[in-house]
Amino acid sequence: MALIKSISGIRGTIGGKPGEGLSPLDVVKFTAAYATWAKQNSNNQKIKVVVGRDARISGEMVSALVVATLTGMGCNVVNIGLATTPTTEIAVTEENADGGLILTASHNPKQWNALKLLNSKGEFLNAEEGVQILEYAEAENFEFAEVDDLGEVSEKDYTQIHVQKVLDLELVDVEAIQKAGFSVAVDAVNSVGGIAMPALFSALGIKNVVEINCETTGHFAHTPEPIPENLKETSSIIGKSNVDVGFVVDPDVDRLVIINEDGSMFSEEYTLAAVSDYVLSQTPGSTVSNLSSSRVLRDVTEKHGKTYTASAVGEVNVVAKMKETNAVIGGEGNGGVIYPASHYGRDALVGAALFLTHLAKSGMKCSELRKTYPDYFMSKNKIELTPEIDVDVILLKMKEKYSHEKVNDIDGVKIDFENSWVHLRKSNTEPIIRIYSEARSVEETEKLAQKMIEEIKSIV
Repeated sequence: MALIKSISGIRGTIGGKPGEGLSPLDVVKFTAAYATWAKQNSNNQKIKVVVGRDARISGEMVSALVVATLTGMGCNVVNIGLATTPTTEIAVTEENADGGLILTASHNPKQWNALKLLNSKGEFLNAEEGVQILEYAEAENFEFAEVDDLGEVSEKDYTQIHVQKVLDLELVDVEAIQKAGFSVAVDAVNSVGGIAMPALFSALGIKNVVEINCETTGHFAHTPEPIPENLKETSSIIGKSNVDVGFVVDPDVDRLVIINEDGSMFSEEYTLAAVSDYVLSQTPGSTVSNLSSSRVLRDVTEKHGKTYTASAVGEVNVVAKMKETNAVIGGEGNGGVIYPASHYGRDALVGAALFLTHLAKSGMKCSELRKTYPDYFMSKNKIELTPEIDVDVILLKMKEKYSHEKVNDIDGVKIDFENSWVHLRKSNTEPIIRIYSEARSVEETEKLAQKMIEEIKSIV
């Protein structure tokens, strides 16, 4: 059993003893701590909290606990039921709520669930706020409401509201998409994407939608992280389905992966680049992604004569840097598109609508559009160390060794070479150094990664 408490929420496997897995007691305690924080940060006498969940098996049970705890803390609850992460984020602002809880373990397997925490802007909490909630939970520093002060529950479906907001975006050209006459496929890995994505495509006027794993059973048909090794069967189905493009989402639909009409991967690292290419062609401005994302976004941004900036890893850090630089588009290389004209959160619905507009206006096949972007190949490795080794010292020595190159140390050590880069990060939970590398060929990428591994081992 596993239970991971972090500034972004609480995540764990269902079952086990309290404190060892995500037990009902842990759910109640953490929800009460969040409610305490939300009350302290609101001027409203009776606060309102939005609750949404993905379709995993434990979702109904966890949702019942969360809703009951919130009402027991004197909070009014808007329960939007099965909803994507971006749908829940949008619902917080639409409801003028004081916060929101998303019940999803994102791309983790079905035995996992989690509570993700939102502020009144529908955005994830920062580190300081997250630490405060952890302290409240640890100390059980919360007080439940008297009987006359219990909260009330209302229920509302926000999927169509979210879809309409996507259609209303200025850069989503519904007419161009309809004229293109696209056929699309979507793999929703048996979660809420099976509701949201077909609803979006229908609203965009796409008549032929091949639905793959769109039943919201929570029994994921394949490992839910949408990366190439988990999508071989999906790619094969799409390649044989005579569609123009295929989309894959993770269980909470904040990541978007594109598959070409021939079944080949567009690559999750290229989702953000392609969408940004279209946005920048219509709305001049800067872009942001995290340090571990592909260089292709920088190339696309500079092609348009604009500025690219890297942030520390983590959605909250990307959003902070986007606000700081007034970026018009940004996100993460794992297929996470953040489009401020909609909201500051990764949103696969927004990403798909903007990409379909881009594809329609390009007049190309999906695979042809992919070839217009430079090829990069990424490798992800790690070195496991003994607990007594000081990882920070190793990273400092690597930074000093490559001080003649472009080095960024806002999150570990990122070394930019002329045609490649490597990013070294320590794990927050175990003695591990993660090594992300990227170059123009698989061979170069692996060679660079091995070089870094050997150099780190020599320091150790």
